[in-house]
Amino acid sequence: MQAVPLGNGGWTQGEVLDTADFLEPAPAEPGGEQVDLVVLAEVLAQRAIEQLVLDPPVPLTSVNGSGWVGVPMWMWIEGGASSTGPVSATATAGAARVTATGRLSAVEWSMGPPGAEVRCAGPGTAWTGQTGSSPDCGYTYELRSLPERTDGSGRWTVIATSVWTVTWTGVSGGVPVAGEETVRVSAETTLGVGEVQVLVGGTR
Repeated sequence: MQAVPLGNGGWTQGEVLDTADFLEPAPAEPGGEQVDLVVLAEVLAQRAIEQLVLDPPVPLTSVNGSGWVGVPMWMWIEGGASSTGPVSATATAGAARVTATGRLSAVEWSMGPPGAEVRCAGPGTAWTGQTGSSPDCGYTYELRSLPERTDGSGRWTVIATSVWTVTWTGVSGGVPVAGEETVRVSAETTLGVGEVQVLVGGTR
């Protein structure tokens, strides 16, 4: 018996679902019972997703709050199961049961300047004094964080968004069900970015 595939839309942690909207009896028509089973499975899947412990990312950089134009910067988020997965949760209703499992699939970084977006395929590599650019998640600023560019703060707002792929499997009315969704969880920090002034020497 094949699993009934469910939707693959996006969802943001913290959205509240009114499950009563989904559990109204379906019209008595051919195939109506199957629709009820699928809808019930989707509701249980959303309940399981809400129970997942997906911590907001803790954005970290190699510049410790203040960087420089033209200098490569390493970026990463803190590790741990609730930050990168896998994490699982189960929701039940009668004989219906759905288990959702979340795994970090990417981290999206908005660096502040218009169009400055970076997508990293994982949590990134922590900087511990290495030279050169990050092997998997980095950025090099081209613009200083001048007050006129940053609403007077003199610091770029940096937003890190953990992108989770959440898959779920279970049984509803004796029918196997399965599906997948994307869940995004964000956090932000700020960075001051200056410019190194190079003096061309001459005779004193």
